[in-house]
Amino acid sequence: MEKYLDESLSIEERVEDLASKMTIEEKAGQMLYKALGVERLGIHPYNWWCEALHGVARAGTATVFPQCIGLGATFNTELVQKIADIISTEGRAKFNEQKKYGDYDIYKGLTFWTPNINIFRDPRWGRGHETYGEDPYLTTQMGLAVVDGLQGKGKHLKSAACAKHFAVHSGPEHLRHEFNAEASEKDLWETYLPAFEALVKEGNVESVMGAYNRTNGEPCCGSKRLLVDILRGEWEFKGHVVSDCWAVRDFHQNHKITEGPQDSVKLALENGCDLNCGCTYEHILAALENGKLTEEPIEKSIRRLLATWFKLGFFDKETEYDDIPYSVVACKEHREVALEAARQSMVMLKNDGILPLKTDNIKTIGVIGPNANSRTTLVGNYNGTPKKYVTVLEGIMDRADAMGIEVMYSEGGHLYKNSTTRLAELFDRDSEVRTVCDKSDVIVMCLGLDSTIEGEQGDSGNDYGSGDKPYLQFPEIQRHILDIAINSGKPVILVSLTGSTMDYRQADEGCSAVIQAWYPGGEGGIAVAELLFGDYSPSGRLPVTAYRTTEELPEFTDYSMKNRTYRYMENPAMYPFGYGLSYTKFEYEGGGEAALSDEMEFEVTVKNIGAVDSYEKVQLYVEPINPKCIVPKYELRGVKPVFIKSGEAETVKFTVKKKDLMLVDDNGRRFDHENGFKVYISGGQPDARTFELTGVKPVVFSLS
Repeated sequence: MEKYLDESLSIEERVEDLASKMTIEEKAGQMLYKALGVERLGIHPYNWWCEALHGVARAGTATVFPQCIGLGATFNTELVQKIADIISTEGRAKFNEQKKYGDYDIYKGLTFWTPNINIFRDPRWGRGHETYGEDPYLTTQMGLAVVDGLQGKGKHLKSAACAKHFAVHSGPEHLRHEFNAEASEKDLWETYLPAFEALVKEGNVESVMGAYNRTNGEPCCGSKRLLVDILRGEWEFKGHVVSDCWAVRDFHQNHKITEGPQDSVKLALENGCDLNCGCTYEHILAALENGKLTEEPIEKSIRRLLATWFKLGFFDKETEYDDIPYSVVACKEHREVALEAARQSMVMLKNDGILPLKTDNIKTIGVIGPNANSRTTLVGNYNGTPKKYVTVLEGIMDRADAMGIEVMYSEGGHLYKNSTTRLAELFDRDSEVRTVCDKSDVIVMCLGLDSTIEGEQGDSGNDYGSGDKPYLQFPEIQRHILDIAINSGKPVILVSLTGSTMDYRQADEGCSAVIQAWYPGGEGGIAVAELLFGDYSPSGRLPVTAYRTTEELPEFTDYSMKNRTYRYMENPAMYPFGYGLSYTKFEYEGGGEAALSDEMEFEVTVKNIGAVDSYEKVQLYVEPINPKCIVPKYELRGVKPVFIKSGEAETVKFTVKKKDLMLVDDNGRRFDHENGFKVYISGGQPDARTFELTGVKPVVFSLS
């Protein structure tokens, strides 16, 4: 038996043996995302490019969970870990079948380029809905949950997770191939790097993907600072690094920091970018032949890549996942988890009492808007194909039909154009909208965006913004029909289906209720309908700030955190990070003095004093007293989802470590703060705007 096939040996020994048997040409052939394989050694062709942001993506049928920003809004890491475990289960089930037929095509492997743990620092960023929001702590916890669920705890990796995009990457999309993101040392270590550090050092994530842009002058996929000094040096990362797709080509074509492809290969490989999503590593052998490159970085990279294959069990007779049957793919149990995630992702931003709908007084519901019956808006981007779709209109109709309530429907207009066809006059659905409003007792407006205009450059049809949003308002046609509905005199409920927060001023002033539903997954329309009819109490919380205007935001290209996100923003939010309403009320008891130690426990009693059973998403924030330098006014440092029945109470405990209270100075150094802290615990931020909206004051601990 060849040593590399001997399962009693260590992975390191097996990797070394296999690498020693490969020619330099064969090694170079495995370092492109479409690996060639080596038949004589039993290495099958393999496509490293696989996606699984919120379900196995682009590979046919799969359970499609809410988009990541919606998962962030659940504030429930246990649920997200369960979802990631389901994703890897379905990935293994599909892989088991595909390899029977020799299908090694793109998107059909087990190296999932997930999670996206970039910080959603600006709501205009089109890809922000792939992230878990604006907060480093929440992003870290969600990222760790995803890695844990994807990789599993077995003898073999269930699948290989990938932390992306390293680092300081969040738009603008149309500049990403040439842009230099300038970040201070403080912002690097306080905001942009913590989630990556945690996923490497605590989560043991198998791979890291570099970003397209330069960071402080160096292209991320060839950055000595990021890849050598920090990732493999300070953090001792042992896995493999993959470039973003065609990012290495950008070195010479767009960043203009190398002369040509061979120089780009040299820069990327010598700084530890092991795998090229793109075509530039086709020039490895030429760079070697021309003396621009030595064999040393090739030898290092191939060993890291082979190690991942061994960890996944590709050279073993069997793995513990080989018997996962195809019947689990998009099965009823998995789709129920997706539906529960959609329920917990819904954020109720306003409710004047119209919700839940009082069906005794309703004979006709009007459903209006381009997102009411859209399948595209359900699934976001980087998505699989649901076995079953349920749009918002279909969800409402199913419920209404069972109660004898009539539903009237109007698309209202195109998603963003001011007429539905080229030949029609402007606002050509106005009369239909007015008719539906006139004949309905209550109106549900389903507005927003979808992945055709909000997303990644190239994936999006938003030519002028490359997927970014030039402003936060809903498209003009949508504002127009919303105005018609508001002026009809009927109560209006806005259901916003977007991947980000929007300008809600028109809705806040004129609508009876506002629901932020994100891109809620294949059957997300059921969750929206259940919320409207009161089958459950909403518990989602905003993972991003809802600003009042675009004008108050800094320049999109400015990566300073000054006046960004709840941690540093100067104006009061329209709706704050961490905010969301419920159909019940919670009361908090606790607080007092606490001593600063290596590990501290904070305990509060949370009582459901309303009439409805509900989840409460309990949040802990820490505020430093009299800091010696500029730091966030306070930061999230704990989240606990608890389900409490009406009239009952739960004791909620948080454990906070002293090291997690360290602050970051202007030079990027972490230091112990000596003047003490205030610790706030409630269902939202400890800010005046949250209190104005909820009437709930947080429990306060003085920590010194």
